[in-house]
Amino acid sequence: MKVHILDDWFDTLRTLPSFAKLDAHQVTVWNDHTEDVDLLAERLKDAEALVLFRERTPVSEPLLARLPTLKLISQRSVYPHVDVPACTANGVVLCSNMHAGTPSTAASEHTFALILASARQIPQQMASMQAGQWQLAPGQTLSGRRIGLYGYGRIAKQVAGYARAFGMEVVWWASEAGRARAAADGETVAESRAAFFADSDIVSLHVRLKPETRGIITAADLTAMKPTASFINTSRSGLVEAGALQAVLDAGRPGRLALDVFDTEPHTDPDDPLLTHPNVIVTPHIGYVTEDELNLQFSDIYDQINAYAEGAPIHMINPEVWPG
Repeated sequence: MKVHILDDWFDTLRTLPSFAKLDAHQVTVWNDHTEDVDLLAERLKDAEALVLFRERTPVSEPLLARLPTLKLISQRSVYPHVDVPACTANGVVLCSNMHAGTPSTAASEHTFALILASARQIPQQMASMQAGQWQLAPGQTLSGRRIGLYGYGRIAKQVAGYARAFGMEVVWWASEAGRARAAADGETVAESRAAFFADSDIVSLHVRLKPETRGIITAADLTAMKPTASFINTSRSGLVEAGALQAVLDAGRPGRLALDVFDTEPHTDPDDPLLTHPNVIVTPHIGYVTEDELNLQFSDIYDQINAYAEGAPIHMINPEVWPG
């Protein structure tokens, strides 16, 4: 099959062992990012299979309508960026391994790296030394502090394990169903949403972005936090109410932010205070970007391509398209 891979910005995938799974196919890898439909339609005009790099490029009906040879979109995890009804209308099978129960180690580790970096102000201390200065104000010890985990899923549970290894008290908040699961598992659920934010030294967000969760974290939630607290977001920017992070910076509550996700990505505006404020630590959506995690994810994606080519598709989201 003619396989096109989008958004491999550093041409990493060719260097991973899993890439050998595509040896039987004609592969084109695109290393830049564009959402221009005209340009994408020209680039992908002969594509039979399209590989998506997470949610970096949306796939819309206007694009699908201009890709007459496309038969398969292969990706991993959630797919809010893909117009599934348009795929079905255009005869394109969407395959996505939802990997239920599989740990998300890379994202969990990065979350805890940001927690440590925020508590000890590692980037700021480093910048101070590079500017010819010595120590800044003291940081915080994690042991004995309370971490509030919002969302009761795979990543949050892994982060909870790391937090306990550091001697932290773990408290949860989530949807009503999530809180019930946490309580049934013997976890400590905050007595109220207000108490969850007000009493936590660190709040880390771990919720999937869906229409019903967009803006679920409000400015009121965040500004109710302690001025000594940190808010960590490695999930999705859209989970936070528009304007809420600016309100945090203005109010100084919580006193620290650590962000791996942004409303627009790639986000390269040097004037955005979220990138330049001394109380904000930022990373460019690299929570899942490790060689190990990419090899795992794309191994699944390539398996889907090979299964389709062999006439036995797996992980179909819209199986009604498949003639078999």
